[in-house]
Formats: sequence, C-alpha cells, structure tokens
Amino acid sequence: MIEQPYVYRRVELAEPDWTRFPGWAQVTREEWESAQWQRAHCVKNIKQLRQVLGSGLSEEFCTDLERDQRERATMSMLVPPQMLNTMAPGTPADEVGFTGAFYADPVRRYMIPVFSDRRTDWPSHPYASRDSLHEAEMWAVEGLTHRYPTKVLAEVLPTCPQYCGHCTRMDLVGNPTPVIAKHKFALAREDRLGAMIAYLKATPGVRDVVVSGGDVANLPWPRLEAFVAALLEIDSVRDIRLASKALMGLPQFWLSDEVRAGMARLGATARERGVSIAIHTHVNAAQSVTPLVARAARAMLDTGIRDVRNQGVLLCGVNDSAKALLDLSFTLLDGANILPYYFYMCDMIPGSEHWRVSLAQAQALQHQIMGYLPGFATPRIVCDVPYVGKRWVHQVSRYDTERGISYWTKNYRTAVEADDPLALRREYAYYDPIHTLPAAGQQWWQDRARRPESAGMAAIGAGLTPAAR
Repeated sequence: MIEQPYVYRRVELAEPDWTRFPGWAQVTREEWESAQWQRAHCVKNIKQLRQVLGSGLSEEFCTDLERDQRERATMSMLVPPQMLNTMAPGTPADEVGFTGAFYADPVRRYMIPVFSDRRTDWPSHPYASRDSLHEAEMWAVEGLTHRYPTKVLAEVLPTCPQYCGHCTRMDLVGNPTPVIAKHKFALAREDRLGAMIAYLKATPGVRDVVVSGGDVANLPWPRLEAFVAALLEIDSVRDIRLASKALMGLPQFWLSDEVRAGMARLGATARERGVSIAIHTHVNAAQSVTPLVARAARAMLDTGIRDVRNQGVLLCGVNDSAKALLDLSFTLLDGANILPYYFYMCDMIPGSEHWRVSLAQAQALQHQIMGYLPGFATPRIVCDVPYVGKRWVHQVSRYDTERGISYWTKNYRTAVEADDPLALRREYAYYDPIHTLPAAGQQWWQDRARRPESAGMAAIGAGLTPAAR
C-alpha cells in the first residue's frame, strides 16, 4: 500500500448528545428537532451560556469572553443549540478538561471568539474596513449589490439565526456591539424587495441572483417564497441561489413542513421554466455535519432543486490544514450530499487578523487538497479582492511576499467603474496578515504606522474603535 499525505476514511455521522450539557439534560428529541424550540433557546449572552454548560465552563473563559465582547467583537452573540451542541462534542461538560476542550474547539473559535484568541500586535489590518468588499457602494437599489456583469446579490434582510464572528457583512448584519454601530436599511422591507424586483425586470443582463442577507431562514417563509416566485417570473433570471448557514446551524427550519412544501412548489415552477435553484450553506468544520444537517440537505434535494453547495471560509485555528479541508469536504459529500464549492479567504474586516491566512498559505493548501476529491467536488480556494471579486488564489497577477501585498486584475467593470477607462488595466491590492510576514515586512508596516500621516492607520492596527458608517 502506498503511503499518502492524506488517507480517506468514510466517517458515519453522529448527532452529539445534547443532554451532556446540564441546561439541556431534560430536553426531548421532539423539542430538539423543533425549529421553534431551537430559536427560543439560542444562546445570546454569557449568562445563558453558563446556564447551558454549567460549572464545567471556567470563570477564566467567561471573563475572556466578556472582555472580547466589550473591546473587540464586531458581532453580537447568537448561537442556536444545534451549533453549540457540536462544540467539544466528545467531552462531558462536567469533566475537568471541558474548558480546555471548549477553548480548542474549531467551531467555538469562530462562533464564540474570546479576547485571548485575537492578535495583540495587529488585531486589525491597517487597511481593514467595515464593508471590506464595498458592497454598499455597488447597490443598484438599497440592498441589491450589482458587482458582476451578470450576477447580483440581494440582501433581503439584516439578521441571521446565528452570528459568526468573522461575518463579512458585519457592517450591516446583526445587533450593534460596544465597538460597532451597525448600518441600517433606510427603506421598509417591502419597498426594498419591490425595488429589487423592479430593477431586475428592467435589467435583462442579469441572469443570476444570490438571495442572502443576513440569512434567508430569518425571512418569514411566505415572504421568502413570494420573493423567489417573483424572481422566477423574470425571463432573464436563470439561476437563483438561496444563501443559508441555517441549513447547518438550524436544519430544523429547513425540515419543517411549511418550508419543505414551499420549496417543492418553487422547485416545480423552476423545473417548468428551466431555471436552476440551489441552496448555498456555510460549513467550516466537519463536526458541524450531523444527521440532522444531512436530513435537511436531502429534504431540499428531494424538493427538486438543483443542488446544495457549501461555501466555507478558510480560518486559522478552524480549518487551516489540508486534513481539515479534506475531512470537511468528504463529510459534506459522503454524509450529506452537499457539494464542496468554495473556501473563501477570510475578508479584511476589523478584528479578523487572528483568523486570516496569507495568500501563500492559501495557495499551498489549494495544492495539497488537489487530486483526492472528484474534480466537480474539489473546492476552489478564492480571494474576494475589494473592487474585483472572487479570484482563485493562483490567479494573482504579482505578489510581494515580503510586504504581503498581492496584486490582482479583472476583466469586467463593477457598478462604480462605468466611466473608468483604467478599470480593466489597473492592479488592485490585497493584504496578507502582518504577523505572517518576514521580519523585514513586519518592520515596513510598523514604520508606516508610526508616520504622522498614518495616525489613523496606526489606531486601527492597535485595535477597534467605535465607528458609524
């Protein structure tokens, strides 16, 4: 037998025992599989986390978490029981080593970040920004980002069933935190969604609509179904993608009778009109894929939609190894019929430096995962370059590895570049985390931060400050 860097082993999915947590010791299966129960028992603060996990969670961890929420967090805490149950799944909450296992858990690291997770030298990159992809600058109407020539992003609402610490839309999504005042939509929801449909009817060059937010699972089902049905009435729209981390974080929603029946209606209409509907979810660790997640994915496929795909994010301490990425991809594919699609490099939002990897590491990981999965299911690792869009990590034009600056080009104009004659010839910059650079590169950034004209940059590099859009 030839020894390989990675050895494939099929793993049977398992739902962790939620009764190992003192706060859920009496919870029945019927309650657990209820979307209403899950939503009602989301963990929203430290007090509730303690009530669920009990005395096995140390005071040190709670203090660490409280400081992060006060000084660093860009997202408020919101964790459904389904997600919390996948953290430290093999360790009873009353075991001596539970706090250590909870600290080390990859799902915890991005769903419940603590202050000690963050970088103390550069918590934020000097060029980090709240709307790091400049999506709001490209709104055709409020909430509808028209960045690519044939594709739009419809942000139909600003809430989710769960809030990820690394959320790229931290500028808009979720509740305010002590360091981030959130942007709010100006238009009422019905006016906003109506304006989106009107724009798409008047813009036949758009064929692909990503319906997101926030998370579509937080839009009342009748309103979501009506919006998708309206998209299906537009002749030029041929692809519709529903973005929902809740397929993993709250699969109970997608398994509900109302949603399954509604998706079946939409699927039938889509097939009749030759339109593709897919669900895109967001799973970052193999342990998050449980039998309930698999049931939800298969239930959606049974409605006749085209596909369920995963768009994960490459995160330090979560999945930044070939083994972690391959384990996740095979678990999605074998266990839940979810297609591994993309792994995004974590975007340059404030407070994210401890999660981000360098372009060089992303390129190395892409190389390492090639050849194991079927070609159609081998995920691409992509960099979402500001003002450019998704680019495969090997599409970089040039790369200064000492200073951690990569340069990218593109072949189309965004909505803000209609009259820019240089848009297709310009190089656009993306920046590696400073702590990953060689000493000379780190010194270069330190020197820039000390210059008087870079005072604002240095302040950002030192930490987060309250800001409004």
